[in-house]
Amino acid sequence: MPDRIVEEELALLHEVNTRLERSLPAPPSAAAIVAELEHLRTALGEETRPDDQAALLQQWDRQSALLRHLREAIRPEEVDAGSPYFAHMRLTEDDGVQEVLLGKTTRLLPDLPIVDWRNAPISRLFYAYRQGEAFEEEIAGRERTGVLTARRTVTIRDRALQRVDAPEGVFQADPAHAEGWRRLGTEAPRLAGGQGAALRAHDVGTGADRRLGTGARRRADKHLPDIVGLIDPAQFELVSRPSAGFLLIRGTAGSGKTTVALHRIAFLAYDDPGIDSSATLVVVFSPALRDYVSHVLPALGVTHVKVLTFHEWAANQCVRLFPRLPRRVREYTPAIVSRLKLHPALGVALAEQVRRVEGPPTADQVVDDWASALCQPAFLEDVLARQAPGAFTSQEIARATDWNRQRHEELVAWRAREPEAEAELDEEDEALLLRAWQLRIGPLPGAGGRPLRYRHIAVDEVQDFAPLEVQVLLDCLDERRSITLAGDTQQHIVEEGGFTSWTGFLAELGLEGTEMNTLRVSYRCSREVAEFASGLLGDLSEEPMAPITVRSGPPVELFRFTDHGACVAFLADALSALVSHEPLASVAVLTPSRELSALYTRGLAAGEVPRLRQVEEQNFTFAPGVEVTEIEQAKGLEFDYVVLVETSTSYFPDAPAARRRLHVGATRAVHQLWLTSVGTPAAAVRGL
Repeated sequence: MPDRIVEEELALLHEVNTRLERSLPAPPSAAAIVAELEHLRTALGEETRPDDQAALLQQWDRQSALLRHLREAIRPEEVDAGSPYFAHMRLTEDDGVQEVLLGKTTRLLPDLPIVDWRNAPISRLFYAYRQGEAFEEEIAGRERTGVLTARRTVTIRDRALQRVDAPEGVFQADPAHAEGWRRLGTEAPRLAGGQGAALRAHDVGTGADRRLGTGARRRADKHLPDIVGLIDPAQFELVSRPSAGFLLIRGTAGSGKTTVALHRIAFLAYDDPGIDSSATLVVVFSPALRDYVSHVLPALGVTHVKVLTFHEWAANQCVRLFPRLPRRVREYTPAIVSRLKLHPALGVALAEQVRRVEGPPTADQVVDDWASALCQPAFLEDVLARQAPGAFTSQEIARATDWNRQRHEELVAWRAREPEAEAELDEEDEALLLRAWQLRIGPLPGAGGRPLRYRHIAVDEVQDFAPLEVQVLLDCLDERRSITLAGDTQQHIVEEGGFTSWTGFLAELGLEGTEMNTLRVSYRCSREVAEFASGLLGDLSEEPMAPITVRSGPPVELFRFTDHGACVAFLADALSALVSHEPLASVAVLTPSRELSALYTRGLAAGEVPRLRQVEEQNFTFAPGVEVTEIEQAKGLEFDYVVLVETSTSYFPDAPAARRRLHVGATRAVHQLWLTSVGTPAAAVRGL
């Protein structure tokens, strides 16, 4: 005979299947439920025996929950008969025992309710308490006390029970077994052993040995501090390159590209203190990376260098140079418009527009050049046919220029102060306007009207910058032409950014023949994570083999569930245990969408996961705890532990962009990586 727990769950599922098969009457109307509640209220107000009153209160709770569901649901979902619930809890209270099932929609079967885990108040007991714990909670306006005597998750597919996870053990259906079931054990999967491995965590564990700035103190003899112990010979050779000229660094995630770029600034500043000034600029891809680098540079003895995202830097210049343009940035721009504006051919179009139209070297003429290049379909079609044949169809060019023309008309009306006129710019317009200024007028002006010139510029994650954006920065360098460009095409996730390949990128900038320096050792990820992440890329990988690593760690694991509620329960247990045992651990729960981030944050909060935060605008704290956000927001950062949520075909089809996105998410993990999937796992992860 199967274990008692399996027998209980089989009997329970049989009863649920039987009840769902019955022909049920139409759901009651809200008016009928209100009438029933009024009847129950009258009965509760009368003198009744304690047993009768308890029964009436249970009916009140059930009818109240149903009324709430009917009123809140726009169109109530049907229970999935093939997988009606994913969890079962048993509540033992003074007035009896109640079995409650959790699913993704509510069906209040008599004495066997299935409740929606996302909003049913009683579901909180499942997430906030462990089996055997006493509870005291106000649910549906009534104080309830008792003990959670059973807490199990179940896997049901095609109306059949396949797995039961309980504190007593894990049971898996197995037709080859004599009893049809086998016991897998009692130890749940664990996240463990990685506290402090990431550079972003507090100074504990192995991460302290890799921390940027560790030990980098200015020596009394004014020479470079002893940082050789912090970086390998290949990195040090790049750090100590002469100040003039271009340094192009490529390397896999965690290979030290950012380390080299920042240490090189420190190296140059020791020889030339003028480098540590506003004449040096670090340009990064995201606000999160900006915040991190801003804390790292002072640890290297560099305190006056500006660290900005490109948008921040470009917006500052546009405010100074174009005071008569709106400062508001448009929140939504069609993808085809963004792709056109960031395409390298737009730089050619701007140059041709300036050459073919004579005009004064003024800001107004620059605005005219910018608008003219964007709003003429025949002109753009001709340029694109020569520069990038096949990149855009005639219909796409027409749609994009029509959008641009409408937005320009709004801008003209706004500048003319017409009543109720409103205007905004696209973020992509900033680089175009600055490039048009350089082509029409010359160097961007700085303080006092003198040309804005930088002694050194470092650009990190350059693969997600448009060539035109980098060209604007190049033309702001002084005669030394000192710049560090660091990137990894395998982490290229801004599809409309205009970056195609290193060869094409360098050609667009007129830098053909520039030496490419490759870092081949990944210091961030364990061997298991690095090999898995490399395999995600398939033929997109730039290297024939997985990167060299310096340590091993736990295996990468994929966990499948029938519902997000079951996944949340599993993660809440694992993360709560991790934070308890490793209070300084940094954890990222990375999702493919903002909606899933919000759903998992709410669920984990219901599970009382400590130090839980949702990151919505890259406002990472770089402190121990659990941060939930989208993959794109965590780019450039690292964490002791990473959980990639919902790695299914729905979010990650078998396409290059999806594979690179998964690769970026996976390579945020320093010590341990988990993946989850409710839907069919993506092709790239099925090997797990």
